[in-house]
Amino acid sequence: MNAAQSVAGRRRLSQAELDMIVTAHEKFVTGKPGGRRASLRFVRLSGLDLSFRNLTEADLSASILDGCRMVRTRLDRASLFGCDLRKSDMRQASLVHADLRGACLRGANLAQADLTQADFREGQITIPHPRNGLETLRQETRRGEIDEANFSGATLDGSEFAGVSAFRADFSDCSLRGANLSGANLKEANLAGAILDGADVSGANFEGVNFAGAVMAGVDTSTAKVERSALVGVLRAPTPEAISKAEALHQACLANQLWCKTDGKQGAAARLDGEDLRPLGDRLRGLRLTAMSARGACMVGLDLSGAHLQGANLRNADLRGANLQGADLRGAKLTGANLTKADLRQACLSPLPLGPQRQALVNLEGARLRYASVQAADLAGAVLDGADLRGADLTGARMTKARLRDVDLSQVEGLDLSTPDGTLT
Repeated sequence: MNAAQSVAGRRRLSQAELDMIVTAHEKFVTGKPGGRRASLRFVRLSGLDLSFRNLTEADLSASILDGCRMVRTRLDRASLFGCDLRKSDMRQASLVHADLRGACLRGANLAQADLTQADFREGQITIPHPRNGLETLRQETRRGEIDEANFSGATLDGSEFAGVSAFRADFSDCSLRGANLSGANLKEANLAGAILDGADVSGANFEGVNFAGAVMAGVDTSTAKVERSALVGVLRAPTPEAISKAEALHQACLANQLWCKTDGKQGAAARLDGEDLRPLGDRLRGLRLTAMSARGACMVGLDLSGAHLQGANLRNADLRGANLQGADLRGAKLTGANLTKADLRQACLSPLPLGPQRQALVNLEGARLRYASVQAADLAGAVLDGADLRGADLTGARMTKARLRDVDLSQVEGLDLSTPDGTLT
């Protein structure tokens, strides 16, 4: 499809016209008087701004939105069927269950967007006549195109990418759990640190793909085009040995809880260094695991919400995608831990009192917290020197006297004031 065909017959809207339509749609979505569902089919919106607007369930089918700014726009269940979204800025947008069949997102920026169960497959595209416009239409089958798009840190769980072209697309540190990538062309794409547990990659082209640190439990690559050497170091499903040890490790954690409840009279602090704890699933949720040691343990995707982890030793632990919402991590040792896309909302990472004028600070030196959700967490006094916080959301987090030396804060959400010595006031 050439440029003339792409814009023919499509009415160009001004920013003011678009704002009026979207305002009426937002009233419709929230049930306010004067609301009307937005129908923005076959219109040209190139370069306009829809950032922070609510277009849930709106119909934008076959429209031109190239270069549009849609930062944090809500497009859940919206129809973007056959849209031209080239080089659009859709960072942190919400597109849950969005219909993107046959859409072109070449070079678009969807970093940290929520695209859970979005559909990118091929679609039957209606193309207006270059001269007669919408009076003369023709049908054309076009596969989804996301070449060179940026999905870093995005959530793409259960999304449909069958047959899609994703040449040189950036999926680093994103979540693709249960996604359908069958027959997709991901040649030279970046999947470093991506979580692909249970994804269907049958017949996919992975030539030249960067899989460094990817998590691929339950992924069958036997029919995919991929160099075996590229999969060296990829985290696969727990081994039979790890699964067989799960019950014993759980009992050790229960003994840790008993140790806490009896003030050390019974049980013992758990020693889980280097273990693969993934088979435990959600069995550690809410447990009292004070002083537990799990140095270098594999805890990817583990549910530790509400757990008591005061003084726990989690140095170099792999906690990618772990649920630590509301966990008590006071005084925990997290040096070098990988907390990419971890959920730390309302978690407590403040100092642990040890006696009169003595306390243990939470140590996150060199930790990786890329795209972590840290909203409303308590990080007062935490040591974050050299940590990787790119893309982390610290909105509402308590950061009093937190130490942030040698930390790049340029991509951190919800944090903008620092003192010259690297601490926050």
